Amino acid sequence: MTSTHWRAFTRIHTGAGALLALALAAATQADPGQQSLEEVFVFGRAQQQVGVANTASEGLVGYDDIQLPPLLRVGELVEAVPGMVATQHSGTGKANQYFLRGFNLDHGTDFAARVDGVPINMRSHGHGQGYLDLNFLIPELVETSRFRKGPYHASVGDFGSAGSVDFSLYRELPETMLRLTAGEFGYQRGLLAGSAEVGDGTLLGAVDVTRYEGPWDLNENLEQNKAYFNYQFPLGNLTANLGLQLYENEWDATDQIPRRAVQSGLIDSLGFIDPDLGGDTSRYALTAGIASDAWQAGGYVVDYDLSLYSNFTYLLDNPENGDEFEQRDARQVWGAWVSGSQPLALVGRDSTLRWGGELRYDDIDEVGLYRTRARQRFDTTREDQVQELSVSAWASVEMAVSERLRAVAGLRGDYFDWDVDALRQPNSGSGDDGQLSPSVNLAYRVSDTVEAYASWGRGFHSNDVRGATIAFDPGSGDAVDAVDVVSGTEGAELGLRWEQGQRFNASLVAFWLELDSELVYVGDAGTTEANDATQRTGLELSGFWQANNWLAFNAAYTWTDAEFKADQGGGREIPGAVEDTFTLGANAAWANGLSVNLRLRYLGEAPLEETGSVTSQDSWLLNAGAAYRWRAAEFRLDVFNLLDTGRNDIAYFYASRLPGEPAVGVEDVHFHPLEPRAVRGSVTLFFGG
Repeated sequence: MTSTHWRAFTRIHTGAGALLALALAAATQADPGQQSLEEVFVFGRAQQQVGVANTASEGLVGYDDIQLPPLLRVGELVEAVPGMVATQHSGTGKANQYFLRGFNLDHGTDFAARVDGVPINMRSHGHGQGYLDLNFLIPELVETSRFRKGPYHASVGDFGSAGSVDFSLYRELPETMLRLTAGEFGYQRGLLAGSAEVGDGTLLGAVDVTRYEGPWDLNENLEQNKAYFNYQFPLGNLTANLGLQLYENEWDATDQIPRRAVQSGLIDSLGFIDPDLGGDTSRYALTAGIASDAWQAGGYVVDYDLSLYSNFTYLLDNPENGDEFEQRDARQVWGAWVSGSQPLALVGRDSTLRWGGELRYDDIDEVGLYRTRARQRFDTTREDQVQELSVSAWASVEMAVSERLRAVAGLRGDYFDWDVDALRQPNSGSGDDGQLSPSVNLAYRVSDTVEAYASWGRGFHSNDVRGATIAFDPGSGDAVDAVDVVSGTEGAELGLRWEQGQRFNASLVAFWLELDSELVYVGDAGTTEANDATQRTGLELSGFWQANNWLAFNAAYTWTDAEFKADQGGGREIPGAVEDTFTLGANAAWANGLSVNLRLRYLGEAPLEETGSVTSQDSWLLNAGAAYRWRAAEFRLDVFNLLDTGRNDIAYFYASRLPGEPAVGVEDVHFHPLEPRAVRGSVTLFFGG
């Protein structure tokens, strides 16, 4: 982040914050002391899906599902999706690692996310394909999250084979809030957010500033700044909105460390090897949308920038200067989307046609990999310019086959076109690719409270287009094989859903998923890595229970068997494929304004190499929070890692070299520990409402 950018960003935040405070203060004249407030908790998990959902593994979370549980990192918003786990192996400014259905999704491959229709995964990214950084979100502005799993949803395309989530942001907040938070390890956060009637529409705005030192021996020096504005207004018989998002972040990082360095006493579990790691990133987005009762459309332009410094192997490849490297990504993303629905009468049956389309263009000015020392470049491994265009269209028809049976048939088409201008011209080139993805879903109403589902579909994830044009390894110069950009997937599931009003629901799902290939471009190495076809089978069980007016529980368990397919060396384990996960949440809220919540998360073992002889640790993590709302003020206390579990957030197995070790390095487990127990307290003042 340059000093010019920082000064501009500070001026934006200062001016925007002042204008927001004045506008909201003028629009909210109610005396806070005169309000009579009573908490009414609304859980998205309680919404009935029998007769509505097309699969057993889709649903809605939001409202107090999101606002009540303690949140250590923004990326943990995805953990509201049953079975989803988010961890971190680096600094707070980097995208999280995600786990779902036996996938180590790295930073997003095979899990897709959108915010108000805007895709967040980054294609042909400098750090990794599908890079999914949610740190720009302000959690208090997320109203709902709609999730889907498996490749049997025509509306879900690239990266969505394991699952997807669509975040919807508030257009109007019930109250203006000023929230100040402080906690251990130098955590500080300030948030001002609210909405007001302006002209014929509603202006929503928020400014969010966070500082964090972290528990690590190396100060994280996190400086994170966000702002969001949205104006919604009537446009004839339509509803329109204009949005602006601003996000900048810089940090120092303690990446995963070798186990032997801790066991020998060289460093402790919160220590570091290379003090120069970390990065800076920014995201500026303009969005626009328009909607009627039957259709909606939107457009966006995103200006994105990332410089990320890492060192996983220390002195293995370059004993003189070290193995530190910079991954660089600077791009603009332009896009538009449209979707709608309309009733149909097919063969005398009530039916609904749903349809949509999307256009996306990534104009990547610089995507590169550089060798660095103390964050200073001394050699270039890759440096490319990429233009990547995608066009997609989809349609699905839902028919009431009988009084009890519903059927949904869908078809999706995706087309990619790209051009790569590489520093080493033999790796330049252009091309195109595409896929048709059919899907079928059946839902049978067993009774008023039970519905059974059967689903099948084809999906895909795209690979980095540089892997399709590559001819020579940019490091060694060896000839390498190019890969297809579209890698297909196929999956199916059987499921049951049981609901008792809005007090109780549960679902049981058996799923199967095959990937034609897990070929992806490896940003850490600057080349492609070929993996064979894989298959995953598993079971999921999730439930919600509103025990009484003040107590609610939610739980989810997933078991997955993941391995390479039998005809391609079956029996080999997929590194990083977690076998089982479990989450349990409890929320209690009383009419006097007091609320208490607990969230327990279990992340099972995973093989760290193909024989399965080396595995990661399993881990339990318990977070707790308590809040008291008194008139127009709320006091909250959150405790993260309540039991101070000395386990790992994530682990890897590979060779690295420390000073004095053999030139070939030492194969070892490299891990990033869970953050130790930390307490954070916040005070929130509410105005208006």
